Amino acid sequence: MSVMIRGTAVPGFRALAAAFEENFAERGDVGASLAVVRDGELLVDLWGGALDAAGKRPWASDSVVNVWSTTKAVNALCFAMLVDRGQAAYADPVARWWPEFAAHGKDAITIAMLLSHQAGLCSFADPAVVEDFYDQPRAAARFAAMTPLWPPGSRSGYHAISIGNLAGELFRRIEGRTLGAFIRDELAEPFGLDLTLGLPASEETRRAEMIAPPELATSNMATDLNPSQVAAYTNPVIDPLLPNTPAWRACELSSANGFSNARALARLFGAVAGDGTLEGRRIVGAEAIAQATVEQISGVDEVLGVPARWGAGFLLNTDGLYGPQVRSFGHSGWGGSFVVVDPVARMAVAYAMNRMGTDLVGDPRDVALIAAAYEGLA
Repeated sequence: MSVMIRGTAVPGFRALAAAFEENFAERGDVGASLAVVRDGELLVDLWGGALDAAGKRPWASDSVVNVWSTTKAVNALCFAMLVDRGQAAYADPVARWWPEFAAHGKDAITIAMLLSHQAGLCSFADPAVVEDFYDQPRAAARFAAMTPLWPPGSRSGYHAISIGNLAGELFRRIEGRTLGAFIRDELAEPFGLDLTLGLPASEETRRAEMIAPPELATSNMATDLNPSQVAAYTNPVIDPLLPNTPAWRACELSSANGFSNARALARLFGAVAGDGTLEGRRIVGAEAIAQATVEQISGVDEVLGVPARWGAGFLLNTDGLYGPQVRSFGHSGWGGSFVVVDPVARMAVAYAMNRMGTDLVGDPRDVALIAAAYEGLA
């Protein structure tokens, strides 16, 4: 399919621009944005396609889309900012700020353990519907009263949605603001970033429609689901079209309902890849990011069923997922979005799209873009 690609890319990243075009022509993209920042400079800023499956609304420079779990990279950064400001430490018990959380053997769970998916709270203990995630006070209380599904600290088990309620409650108790308010006040508004948890109704005209994938591929998952996977994937089942519903957009889930675009993500995490400043203003210090990217746990994730290396909220480069640099980190979102931070190359690469892919890891679009981005450094 022929799609008009707009924006700019410096000559060194022609292969990346070509890979972006090929995502539309050969790999099924409908609408998407792509950006690269290195040493604080926006080197690639591309967008194209449509906001809707019918192709009637063109993707614009300021279009936004639900980036699913790529939101978790922003969540991790916000906690690193708290650590940088001396408001918390990764080794602190969650129960220091959230006493009720200590129930049923959770008193020793630290902030780092929680953010690295070791708490054993990947799903509600009792039957749930997706709307239960939207009621933050009630969801937080349910998780605080819950017995972990496995001994905390013994393994990781991806908290796909629940970490939004857990981290959101902890953050509010430490900082005073919700994560959504903090992102707005400290990041989005000061730096002009298209980045929100949920999406205000006033921004609806900029929103891309989420387009569901074919049946989610399970080739990288265990054939026989373990109890943690059954809980995580079925209680409740998450509909890929939830971002198209007003209720989803009205809540705050730092695990999954960030609305953004590649430019905003690359600018924000380009600062993280560099000296921690954006437009001459400090966002976060190098020491806090170093702590956030210490490997907390690795191995086959209990829920994902594939190898993963977790920092304090960041997914650390595993098996070359984020390119050749072992120190790279970031996060990927269900269906294909991602942000990759390479602190050695001082580069961030981000991609956001609306047509969801089927691969659990290694979406062909992502693989092509990340490989081509590194060609630009050669």
